[in-house]
Amino acid sequence: MTDVTRILNAIEEGDAKAADELLPLVYEELRVLAAQKMSQERPGQTLQATALVHEAYLRLVGEDTEGWKSRGHFFGAAAEAMRRILVERARMKQRIKHGGEHHRVEMEQFECIAEQPSEELLALDEALSKLSVQEPLKANLVKLRYFAGLTAEQAAEVLNIAKATADRYWAYARAWLFNEISKSGYEKKL
Repeated sequence: MTDVTRILNAIEEGDAKAADELLPLVYEELRVLAAQKMSQERPGQTLQATALVHEAYLRLVGEDTEGWKSRGHFFGAAAEAMRRILVERARMKQRIKHGGEHHRVEMEQFECIAEQPSEELLALDEALSKLSVQEPLKANLVKLRYFAGLTAEQAAEVLNIAKATADRYWAYARAWLFNEISKSGYEKKL
């Protein structure tokens, strides 16, 4: 049993000090995953990888923590938390109250209006929710690969499936999501 798994079990049993021990062990890995995800976002994103990690971590070890079976299960939950945070921010940015009707204009290129990535992220989230109903394992694979930045090998290990199966599921899920997003008028490459 790894240190992370041991600490996760202690958190599940109610050990308040265990949560303090967990962050130093997983922080760097979560930060790398968040940085990978943030590097895929368009310029103009105000959320930093560090803030994304902190927000996800707070959600993971907050009051309503679930019991994690393993290190992989924890990182799967972290991927889902990061996904939800990014989707919530995209929805918030679209609200009129938060300037949703305005488009950012860069001073250097005043004529060009920067595209808003939030619409694409919301289209992906909607399609991913539909896929979750039909094919939950494939949807979880997408969350791990796209939102957490795991490799095919890492995601296969988390989901307890063979890498070849993960590759097939990934190809299917990408095609399915692309088709679903195309129907809604957005094209997002996974």
